[in-house]
Amino acid sequence: MQPLQLFDTASSTYTYVLFDPITLEALIIDPVDEQIERDLALLRKHGLRLLWSVETHAHADHITSAGQLAEHAGARTAAPAGCGIHTAAMQLHDGDTLQFGGETLKALSTPGHTSGSMSFVWRDHVFTGDTLLINGCGRTDFQSGSAEAMYHSLTQVLFTLPDATTVWPGHDYQGRTHSTIGHEKQHNARVAGKTLQEFIAIMDALNLPKPRRIDEAVPANLTSGVRHDADGAAVTSVRPAEGYAGDVSGALAYAWFQAGEAVLVDVRTDAEREWVGFVPGAVAVAWKQWPGMAMNADFDAAIQVAAAGKKLVLLCRSGVRSVAAAKRATELGLTAYNILEGFEGDPDGDAHRGNKGGWRLAGLPWRQG
Repeated sequence: MQPLQLFDTASSTYTYVLFDPITLEALIIDPVDEQIERDLALLRKHGLRLLWSVETHAHADHITSAGQLAEHAGARTAAPAGCGIHTAAMQLHDGDTLQFGGETLKALSTPGHTSGSMSFVWRDHVFTGDTLLINGCGRTDFQSGSAEAMYHSLTQVLFTLPDATTVWPGHDYQGRTHSTIGHEKQHNARVAGKTLQEFIAIMDALNLPKPRRIDEAVPANLTSGVRHDADGAAVTSVRPAEGYAGDVSGALAYAWFQAGEAVLVDVRTDAEREWVGFVPGAVAVAWKQWPGMAMNADFDAAIQVAAAGKKLVLLCRSGVRSVAAAKRATELGLTAYNILEGFEGDPDGDAHRGNKGGWRLAGLPWRQG
């Protein structure tokens, strides 16, 4: 039995529909928002009942239709736990399974393209997302990517599957539809016969351009493709501000951070981070300059070191201290943005303009202190 393979020309994305031929219960992998009508029509044509909409990772080149499929087709959403897609109903870990009728889809943790990327095994098929491509693999230079992790995922996870396993990639740019594990082990130009050091050198030398839609795609995909407001303005654009570079949503700040374009700086105190929670990877530079106090030389020095030549996105509890810190960073010659609503949000703030009460309630990654 073969999956139904669909293609989005704009992003060269493959979407897959699997179903149980007896119960007609189905599952879709990596759906694309611009193809929602096509996919709904396919479900109707085959009389399928969609149980699951599954992501291999948080995509940077297209927006998922997972949230729309949950609304229109009644599907439950599932995504890798390590991707920060907290709106997904099922947070998947290595070895987890999804049932549809008498069929089973098994999750394999295959980080490298992103830190949370997964592949999925069904019968003698594997859906590899942006991990293993035909004669290639996904890039590893943004969204917490790692060439070393990618090499392990390819050689120690995917290449341990039976050679006859059919490989169904997340993308192909040359019209190819599928391959096999055996063929990729022997002929994949990036990894076949390569040492870890050789593979890392190949990946470091790619120098690929930034994905065209990353600034809108990643924030939207962190909420299953459902935008934070009707026109997406708070998610994908900078709101002008006086005295600093501007205000941004947490989703856009996180997209910049994931892409390596910005440094995320938490200006709360150590006690706040410990008791309330913190954002993994954020630099802690506390803002202790209350009204009437002299400038804090420690902050000035620390914020300049933290910037490391990149733009800054500043986070506090509710978006008050981070504005003051952004203004001070701007005075020091840095490019600084304030994250609207902060970590916890402000109940009297501007949630009606697209902000959902802070970083935590927007479903962005954080951990308890």
